[in-house]
Amino acid sequence: MSFRYSEHAQKRLQQRAIPPFILELLETCGTAQRCGEAEKLVFDKAARKRLKHHLGGARNLKIIEPWLSVYAVIGDNGTVITAARYTKRGRQN
Repeated sequence: MSFRYSEHAQKRLQQRAIPPFILELLETCGTAQRCGEAEKLVFDKAARKRLKHHLGGARNLKIIEPWLSVYAVIGDNGTVITAARYTKRGRQN
């Protein structure tokens, strides 16, 4: 399945230097989490295991390690709404 991108998503992918192939890997190996009227695709522990197998080993997984913190929000109509990275920020009081 090829994604359609909202204008917002196109801007965010460019601003955040997230290559389109990462979204393809999220679709193939990522774990979907329901959030409202959309799904969030993430690379959790199980997804990373699937990704390692998909890419052919730990060496290839190491290559895309900078993007393993990326997540994407996909609407029910198949449109990418946004994509971002998880940050290490703690909870703000």
